[in-house]
Amino acid sequence: MIDNAPPSGSAAGSDVSPLVILATAGTRGDLLPFMALAQGLRDRGRRVLMLVPGLHEAAMQASGLAYRTFGTLEQGQKLLENPDLWDERKGLGVIWNSLVLKLEALHQVIQGLPDHESCVVLSHPLLVPMAALARSVRPHLRIVAACLAPSNVCSSHDMLTAGSLPIPRWVPLAWRQALWRAIHKVWVDPAILPSLNAVRARFELPPVPGFVEHMLKAPNASVGLFPQWFASMQPDWPQPFTEGDFVSAPADAQPSLPPDLEKFLSDGDRPIVFTPGTGHRHAARYFSAAATVLSRLGRRGVFVTPYPSQVPDPLPGNVFWQAQVPFSALLPRAAAVVHHGGIGTTAESFRAGIPQLIVPFAYDQFENGRRAKRMGVADVLLAKRLSSRRMQKQLARLLVAPEVRQACDAVARRMAQKPDPAWLLDRIEAALFHSQPEAGPSPSSPLEDHVQPAMNPIDLI
Repeated sequence: MIDNAPPSGSAAGSDVSPLVILATAGTRGDLLPFMALAQGLRDRGRRVLMLVPGLHEAAMQASGLAYRTFGTLEQGQKLLENPDLWDERKGLGVIWNSLVLKLEALHQVIQGLPDHESCVVLSHPLLVPMAALARSVRPHLRIVAACLAPSNVCSSHDMLTAGSLPIPRWVPLAWRQALWRAIHKVWVDPAILPSLNAVRARFELPPVPGFVEHMLKAPNASVGLFPQWFASMQPDWPQPFTEGDFVSAPADAQPSLPPDLEKFLSDGDRPIVFTPGTGHRHAARYFSAAATVLSRLGRRGVFVTPYPSQVPDPLPGNVFWQAQVPFSALLPRAAAVVHHGGIGTTAESFRAGIPQLIVPFAYDQFENGRRAKRMGVADVLLAKRLSSRRMQKQLARLLVAPEVRQACDAVARRMAQKPDPAWLLDRIEAALFHSQPEAGPSPSSPLEDHVQPAMNPIDLI
């Protein structure tokens, strides 16, 4: 575990504010919102410490934020190399098997703090069990879950999907609740509970009856890192729940575009951007289909992936490959984007006002895609049904449909009306310190009438 922690309070009874520990797991898309929040809190004078997978140590070193890591770079790379990571039924178990050996990381961090030093935790939902273990050292530790996407709250109301399976509106609530129970019993709990409860037993903590129930009920509060117009409060969301907003990438993660990419963009029509996500190492078929579609449509494209072995070699002259690029700078200059449905990419595409073809593989991607589709700005092509013919057909419609253009413009205007970043930080601080946020403008005003508002979904975690 890397030690790059901020200074502790100087003495018992010190008026130094509590240390805010921001704990996250996952790929770069999971990391960036926590980094942005940590920077915002630090700039407000808060002491912050990030706890992240070793996979992200280079990014943390560049950020200048205090951090600790759990796991190694090699372990993170091994996780990404497992093709089952992107299987909608097996993926959660793959992640958990990698994570369970590191569940003591936050406990060790907090145990190493001086007895007098207070701390609070802002946790990725998947790391809530890790945070709950730390209560064996600090029984009154305050934990706030930061829900990156609506599916993190696992609502049965207005259930849109169960994995890749769409759930029609007419399905009764009791049936949706029964479906959730079946998903937990058959897929989620068998993959997680035995090892989780074995770790809890070592800390003399009682077993938990269900993983999702534990994830939702263990925190003292939850915060949504998405706006009310994207997902409004539902009766079965965990309480107290603070509605928030999308989190923009940290300022230092938004550099200008590389000169060679800048030249490519300037030398022709707006390209179509393709990305399966920063952590996806098994997308050769995806990029092969993309190259075929671009040729058939007579369009230019930008392929974004850190793993060049996935892209066709040699690349056609109408395609540019980039390992990593700030979407805040690239997407406003694109004609459309084809992506996996990660919440960060979805939000940046909203902001850019361009059509989206969402190709979900697992996790919250199915539900994010359904929400974007219901807003009229996107279409969904399941990864397991991916073909160049289907991709071409759906992209061709998205690029020319006037109703899609109208919906994209409306959502882009809505994104431009987002409140000052201080608004979200006020609400996060209120959740962390159990206080009331200062009054301020809310980003909850409705979209224009011609954009169908998003409804609340459900999905496998």
